Amino acid sequence: MLKPLKQSQISKLIPSVGTGSQFKYALGDPRKVLQRLIISSIGGVLNLLLFISQSSTQTENLWLLLCVIFFLYIIWGPILESSRKNSRYKNSKFFSLFDGYVSDIYKTEKIESSREQSNRQGRLELIEKKRTWLVVELEDEDGYLGKMSFPMENRHSQIRIGSNIRCLVASNYRNFDRDIYLTDAWLPKANAWIGEYPYLLRPAFQEICYIYLK
Repeated sequence: MLKPLKQSQISKLIPSVGTGSQFKYALGDPRKVLQRLIISSIGGVLNLLLFISQSSTQTENLWLLLCVIFFLYIIWGPILESSRKNSRYKNSKFFSLFDGYVSDIYKTEKIESSREQSNRQGRLELIEKKRTWLVVELEDEDGYLGKMSFPMENRHSQIRIGSNIRCLVASNYRNFDRDIYLTDAWLPKANAWIGEYPYLLRPAFQEICYIYLK
């Protein structure tokens, strides 16, 4: 079933500023962290050199400010990224609380990165790094709602077809018949969470589930 929610309730479920778990997601894998660190270091050093070389007090302050901003990019970059992701979701017109069940589960492979490497014969071959993702399809008494996918972990072995599942659904169409967007989801019986990105403030979401889905 779909239980309509007001915009004011959504603000309590999805924060405006990225949380710790959202920061961790936005920070990314070691490769992405290294990229941020390189940008932060190069930008910070360049602006520091410009700050040292300036004689004008006004421009000194500007370069010093830019220097600090770049050096802190490794911190504010993920915060900004997660906050923008939250904001885009909250910009939808209509929201509902979904209470349904898992109708199907299957695995798929996704390419995370690829690079060319020479083999023993000196020929270039494409090396791909793949990761297994789990796809979960959601339904309720009204039929199929949608699907969500996320990197598979050992803890996901407890997900079963027929398991009760709850999440937030957003759309720009009142009847939620197209262009729907799902948050991470809660399986109440297993007390487990699934999803790629942790949109929800979980204690607040569980509380609203107890209120609306008694």
